[in-house]
Amino acid sequence: MPTRALSTAALGMSAQQRAVDNIANNLANVNTTGFKQSSIAFQDLFYQNVEISKRGTSSDQISSVPSQLQLGHGSRAVANIRNFTQGPLSESGNPLHLAINGSGFLQVEMPDGSVAYTRDGNLSLDSTGRVVTQSGVPLADFIEVPEDIQGLNISKEGIVTARLNGDGDTIELGQIELAKFVNTSGLTAMGDNLYSQTEASGLPIFGTPGMEGFGTIEQGFLEQSNVDIVTEMVNLISAQRAYETNSKMVQTTEDMMAMTNAIKR
Repeated sequence: MPTRALSTAALGMSAQQRAVDNIANNLANVNTTGFKQSSIAFQDLFYQNVEISKRGTSSDQISSVPSQLQLGHGSRAVANIRNFTQGPLSESGNPLHLAINGSGFLQVEMPDGSVAYTRDGNLSLDSTGRVVTQSGVPLADFIEVPEDIQGLNISKEGIVTARLNGDGDTIELGQIELAKFVNTSGLTAMGDNLYSQTEASGLPIFGTPGMEGFGTIEQGFLEQSNVDIVTEMVNLISAQRAYETNSKMVQTTEDMMAMTNAIKR
């Protein structure tokens, strides 16, 4: 029926529109610190058994002969698949800029007391000396930096130390702990470069930087977005062509319906 083709093509256009929306978000965040590229996963919709074939039902027929006629109802976008491969590290020289070289996430405490996770190490100090993200959310490690310090050092193992003015003594301010997940792709993006755990991601596994399976802390560096502009442009062209093809199918179906109406007259 032409109406089935019309709805199938419309669903195809909707699915490709979701793909274009996702590509636009990737390109918009090409310079966002710690951003992770994502792609859309598609899934075909249910099939309708239109007719049962008389062939292939008896024992003397070849088993490869189809026994029924099925027509699908299009496709839909069902999930984002986020690519958590590490982006390039860029040196900034700021002692409060941190990059994770390897696996793991920094932990931050949200206003409601829950913990979120981020790869964005673009940190700063708030009015009380707490180390916070650019959106003002503090690290869950509760590191406070005194005013009277001469220098701040964060080792590859995440140990935060500072030199005091005057006598020049070194004091330890805290330890940065990382978290990782069995299924990183199961994390949910919250915005502000933050992720939250889900049932799909599993519970967080904690460890100090440099432990087996965890990355190290690189002070004075930031992790750049892992979006590849060339790849995104190729994906954009592919999605555009698919959208155009589905729109052509809508036009063809309308022409067929017009021809049918003309025959009736």
